[in-house]
Amino acid sequence: MTKYIMPFLGLVALLACRGKQEGEKSIEKEIVEVKKETTLPIMDSIPQEPKLKTFQGLADTTFVRLADFSDDFAYDLRYATENNFLKAKVYDCAECYTRVKTAKALIAANKDFLKRGVKIKFFDCYRPNSVQYKMWEIVPNPQYVANPDKGSIHNKGGAVDITLVDMDGNELDMGTDFDYFGKRAYHDNTDLPKEILENRKLLKETMESHGFWSIRTEWWHYNLSAASNDKVANFKWKCND
Repeated sequence: MTKYIMPFLGLVALLACRGKQEGEKSIEKEIVEVKKETTLPIMDSIPQEPKLKTFQGLADTTFVRLADFSDDFAYDLRYATENNFLKAKVYDCAECYTRVKTAKALIAANKDFLKRGVKIKFFDCYRPNSVQYKMWEIVPNPQYVANPDKGSIHNKGGAVDITLVDMDGNELDMGTDFDYFGKRAYHDNTDLPKEILENRKLLKETMESHGFWSIRTEWWHYNLSAASNDKVANFKWKCND
């Protein structure tokens, strides 16, 4: 009898061992499946924030795309459209480039504007000298367009044409549209409503506190003093079509 009992007990032990191994494998499989179900959706739900670049290691004269370094600006780059005094599109695509030192000053100025509940909106930034020639061909008048042979500070990456908008994107009333050529656009014209004068004052004083200076006849135009001696450039940005 004993000779039958021992093999039987061995068989029972073997089956029990197999059952235990299969049970452990089943549990491990369930754990993996549970992990997949609980971890993957959580990873997918994490929003990917756009990563802005820094100025570290960049020379002050390097040309940069402003949107790569701050997402606190608004844009209406008119020369990439026909909605400008030229009535012609002279940029292949709408981008705002400046030199690094100009970008730094603009970001600093915009931080002050943001404290007041407004921010900078760009009409024009760096302008390649070849575009300056295009503009001169259309309007060869130094009163409105700088002679491309000498170039403008726009061609040096140190000038911007701007206004202010609120956090909903509404433009503050500056009295005229961008590129309005007439006395109403002059800084020294005080025969304007109080709101307009206060808006222009906010723009002018804040920009001047960050190293920019204005042109008497254009409330929207600001030059960075530190960029005055930079060379005229013909750097052209790429368009992502």
